[in-house]
Amino acid sequence: MQRRNFLKGAGALLAGGVLPVSLVEVAFGKTKTENFTFAYISDSHIQQIKGNSFVRSFDRGLIRAVAECNMLDPKPDFVIYGGDLAQLGSKPEIDHGLEIMSACKHKVHYVLGEHDYYLDLGKYWQSQLGPHWYSFDHKGVHFVVLNSILVDDKWINKWSSGEERMGVMAGLDNPLGSPFMVGAAQRAWLKQDLNKVSKDTPLVIFSHSPLQKIYKGWNFWTDDAEQIQALLKPFSKVNVFYGHVHQIQYNQIGNISFHSVMATAWPWPYPSTYSQAGSHLPKLTVEMNRADPFFERDATGWQFIDVWSGNSTVQYQLPENNTRTVAFNTKSKRPEDKQYQSKGKRIPPQDHY
Repeated sequence: MQRRNFLKGAGALLAGGVLPVSLVEVAFGKTKTENFTFAYISDSHIQQIKGNSFVRSFDRGLIRAVAECNMLDPKPDFVIYGGDLAQLGSKPEIDHGLEIMSACKHKVHYVLGEHDYYLDLGKYWQSQLGPHWYSFDHKGVHFVVLNSILVDDKWINKWSSGEERMGVMAGLDNPLGSPFMVGAAQRAWLKQDLNKVSKDTPLVIFSHSPLQKIYKGWNFWTDDAEQIQALLKPFSKVNVFYGHVHQIQYNQIGNISFHSVMATAWPWPYPSTYSQAGSHLPKLTVEMNRADPFFERDATGWQFIDVWSGNSTVQYQLPENNTRTVAFNTKSKRPEDKQYQSKGKRIPPQDHY
């Protein structure tokens, strides 16, 4: 995979209004023949209006992402869908989303999002797609898919119906919501799963919510994040990819590199723009070059994620903005976007108007 050829092709697609598909190269210092790629699509929020009528822009976002995924060169070994396929978790929404995804020519592994779950606690999802958490191995890399959007039973049982519960959880800043967690049962499963894996085996973890504590008010948060991080700490090469936040985030905590994946539906603003509460972004997270969520294609675009020796280099092709690279700095031992962090080199937010 030659990066310049990827970016050249991505730029051509971008001119046609490209939607976010992430192409991730896994290259952990082995021979080039062992390297492989996987693609990542997330957060389509397919929403039913009535009968066979769905929100068109969300439909078109996923349709376009699947089509572009099918045109990727090199062809990915598999595709990850990062969660929130549906908006309100109904059977028609999930069925419609899966029908669109069925056009994908590659094997797809699914992550469960809260919008897919809280109507019926994931029963229909599981009947169509299988377990809510699982792991698999591929070409020397151990992959783990977690359900990171669980809450305690007390909160689940307080609502009069699944529809009411789903409606509350679907709100970004609803104070009646509840923080997410992975939960004790799943942590026990994860510990057992990782006990079978050599500590020098590269790990790639997929979750829907960040396995960090970023901003509790919007549920950019996982309550037992530190406990999950502790289970990952013994491994030398760990990368975590997540959706949910609809924006570019990156961070380094100990041995773990964190990268968010953009949405096909819409961008969210940063928590720091919310004047009613303080932000708790991790110190090592740097905001993306965007401040205007009303530019509908902001926070969408191509990402090329080059994973080398456990450290991710992410290249972004963004509409009406400069190409960005977030690379791991071996001296500071954290991801850095030097262009963004250097004063005077970023495009002011409203320059596209």
